[in-house]
Amino acid sequence: MPAGRLATVPGIRSIIAAEGRPLVFHRTAIDGSRRVQTPEQRTDTMLPVRTGCGRSSSELPTFVVVVTSVVLVIVTMALADQIPTVPTHNMSNKERNELKEEAREMFYHAYRAYMDNAYPADELMPLSCTGRYRGVTPSRGDLDDTLGNFSMTLVDTLDTLVVLGDIEEFENAVKLVIKDVKFDNDIIVSVFETNIRMIGGLLSGHILAEYVQKQADVMTWYRGELLEMAKDLGYRLLPAFNTSTGIPHARVNLKHGMKVEALRHSRETCTACAGTILLEFAALSRLSGEPIFEVKAHAAMDALWKMRHRSSELMGTVLNVHSGDWIRRESGVGAGIDSYYEYLLKSYILLGDERYLARFNRHYHAIMKYISQGPMLLDVQMHRPHTKTRNFMDALLAFWPGLQVLSGDLKPAVQTHEMLYQVMQMHTFIPEAFTFDFQVHWGQHHLRPEFIESTYFLYRATGDHYYLHAGKKALKALQKHAKVPCGYAAVNDVRTGKHEDRMDSYVLSETFKYLFLLFSDPADLILNIEDFIFTTEAHLLPLTLGQLGNHTFTGVRDQDEQVHMLDYMRSCPSPNKLFPETVRRPLRDLVTGVCPRISSAKRLRAADFQASNTDHLRTVYDMGITMVSLGEGKVQLLHRFHNAKSPEDAERGLIFMQEMVELSNSNSIPNTQLQAVAFKREGEREMRILEAGPSHFGMELVNDMSVEQRAVFAKPAKVCSALKNAEEIRGKIVIIERGECTFVDKARRAQTAGAVAAIVFDNTPNTSINNQQMFAMSGDGRDDVQIPVVFLFTKEAEQLIKAIKEQPSLELTLMSVTGLKEKLAAGATKTDTKSSDSKATP
Repeated sequence: MPAGRLATVPGIRSIIAAEGRPLVFHRTAIDGSRRVQTPEQRTDTMLPVRTGCGRSSSELPTFVVVVTSVVLVIVTMALADQIPTVPTHNMSNKERNELKEEAREMFYHAYRAYMDNAYPADELMPLSCTGRYRGVTPSRGDLDDTLGNFSMTLVDTLDTLVVLGDIEEFENAVKLVIKDVKFDNDIIVSVFETNIRMIGGLLSGHILAEYVQKQADVMTWYRGELLEMAKDLGYRLLPAFNTSTGIPHARVNLKHGMKVEALRHSRETCTACAGTILLEFAALSRLSGEPIFEVKAHAAMDALWKMRHRSSELMGTVLNVHSGDWIRRESGVGAGIDSYYEYLLKSYILLGDERYLARFNRHYHAIMKYISQGPMLLDVQMHRPHTKTRNFMDALLAFWPGLQVLSGDLKPAVQTHEMLYQVMQMHTFIPEAFTFDFQVHWGQHHLRPEFIESTYFLYRATGDHYYLHAGKKALKALQKHAKVPCGYAAVNDVRTGKHEDRMDSYVLSETFKYLFLLFSDPADLILNIEDFIFTTEAHLLPLTLGQLGNHTFTGVRDQDEQVHMLDYMRSCPSPNKLFPETVRRPLRDLVTGVCPRISSAKRLRAADFQASNTDHLRTVYDMGITMVSLGEGKVQLLHRFHNAKSPEDAERGLIFMQEMVELSNSNSIPNTQLQAVAFKREGEREMRILEAGPSHFGMELVNDMSVEQRAVFAKPAKVCSALKNAEEIRGKIVIIERGECTFVDKARRAQTAGAVAAIVFDNTPNTSINNQQMFAMSGDGRDDVQIPVVFLFTKEAEQLIKAIKEQPSLELTLMSVTGLKEKLAAGATKTDTKSSDSKATP
């Protein structure tokens, strides 16, 4: 493939560059916007934007612009000239078989390391090459709620052994589990994790033990012991469901239920924690004949459904199990909510209960309306769905394309998977969280399976060998960067490659299972995978469970559900229309060497653009520029050629975006507007001056205007609710941390409390006036803030905070930088004059 060509999905693959990192320009910002520049350099340079005849549109960069009434942030992504492109040719059977065997060896390298060095511990610590035991190994806090000293990795891995065709080792593992695993432990565990890993593993192991009994005439000694163990563990989880809503507590003690002091104040759980129970509990009821498990799980799902926001049809992520009140109203498809959506659709598939399909479709419609923005999935407020809540995406959302495949919506699945694939190529692994401009937010990579899972489902749905090559890329990255002598180690930071002493059980249960299945011919497996459904932990449950009858169903479908169910029923799509190549083709075919002539007379110029002008909005839309509200006054512009009304409009759009960049370069804050926070500590002769950013609201400190007063730290620090120390703040300068609400809202609360000025400091580590482009804090158009408000980056703020803590009576001066320098210069001149006069006196 020619250098510089970006293959496949149009307008998506060109979003991210590997070696040519994005340049981010910041002139004005409001709270929540990114201020990251290209590392090691300032934003005084820019990658060239070239247009011209004969250039394929797939080689043109994608632009992302964030604006308020003026340009706020400009982001342009460079061409990935050096990005390793994935070949689009079909993979040979020989190579595919070699990769399948390599995936098998990867599994056994990790499995044997666990069995030889960690069993019967819950997990292997691959760097220490020893087992992780609850209460013995140093605690990792809430993360250890996954552990119950019940040999979790072996239980979680049972069905993977059958998928790999290793019946002998499967039989040996089942015997070990029956002999060694006990649940009567005085340990608090996560209900969610124990259900999906342990109960799911035991049930799948039981189902497959009976399967191989019948199919291969082996394990004739087996008499359902794993099912009995699953039932025992299920009963130990049931006390968690004794709440007024039916939504289970997040944690439970395996021996004493909820009757322990540590759980006395248990109130909160996440949506996914409560909504990822039904598959395992329904299977447990139908296999054991004891309906209580399925009844409890249905009740929890019904309660969650009632908690949705009736207008947006969205769910929050954390709620109170007793009142049902939402504690965190952020809505997305990633951490805290992901598998709730998954279990709605899969509960319909496994159990045949149409109410879950209706619920899934209503949620799905809302997600595609409010959360899905092209290939990206951006969290919003459930009750204000046009308001974005954070500036990053987390790795867990990588499961979403696979679920979209299962639901039959292939086109957006292809798009989001492609975006994720580029993130992986940029950073070697998909980091735990990454920003809207695809930079690392949280650098960890815990060898998660979600991207490989979606790759597997896309390949099975399309047969496109592109996904085999993507899987190969993921496999080789694991081999090169995660393999250690004693298993596979999580990566602590994808930027450094440093390892973490951690190998979660899902690495064996899911990651290697999906890799093996991706490269396997279904005909070579001892199981017909299409006869099973995967749980969220990739455990296999047979579709025949639904034929046992929903004899435990006690719920009553509410009238609202009956009315709307048919509105959201979706028919199966035509695979001919959704084949990935047809999604990728438009950008490649749109411009075929013809360079359209652009008339400048009618073209909208960036300098004239007004986000409030409906004619301007219609024009930019025709140019292939889509607008996304990020909340808090920000609007994001994304330009893609294939969205334009015509090739001419697409070319105009590219020029418009280029002008946005140039406009941003001309909108830097002049030094005359820079503010200063100055102070002189006891024992110091000279005043310290910290440069600060101004605001577009409140009093502007110009010339010799200043505020001189002691400072008080705000409580709460971010001032997104009423101040608790208002009396202390009255008449003082208040110091506020950035985040969670807008700058101007913080200023209003400070003013209400009686502060004479406010200093907002950054909450991003290591930012400084020396490595970041300063910006002006944006308001919301209202002119009700009268006090001056300035902004300090982290490094400068640390100096100020340290000085105040060491000298609480320290007096600060807020003033413009130029005014302060003139004042100090004038003071120095007077001192020199007095000194000269003193020397001249006889």
